[in-house]
Amino acid sequence: MSALPHEPPARAYADPYRVEEWEGPQTLAELRAELALLGPAEVVAFNAKLDAARFGAAQAAVISDARRTLALRTRPEVAAAIAASLAGQTPTAPVAELYAYLESRDADR
Repeated sequence: MSALPHEPPARAYADPYRVEEWEGPQTLAELRAELALLGPAEVVAFNAKLDAARFGAAQAAVISDARRTLALRTRPEVAAAIAASLAGQTPTAPVAELYAYLESRDADR
């Protein structure tokens, strides 16, 4: 996707281990279009799950799952991060760093 002149440019992916809210498709139409590139069965499954979900958290979970599926199957940096993690080639971070990161995200909200 390319941005129109009046739209901000797409940001580069920040973390291959996490799909941020601003990454990937931003509307249901965009999500369905990108899922269609994976195959028609993906769109049918997504629509069925979305129709079965109630408003709110349940629908948000279906949409998040679909966005993660797209990232896992289409973003090479995500596939590389997963492969490195499975091979034990990724450095582990101390738990204190994780909590500091989570606290900094909470402070930003």
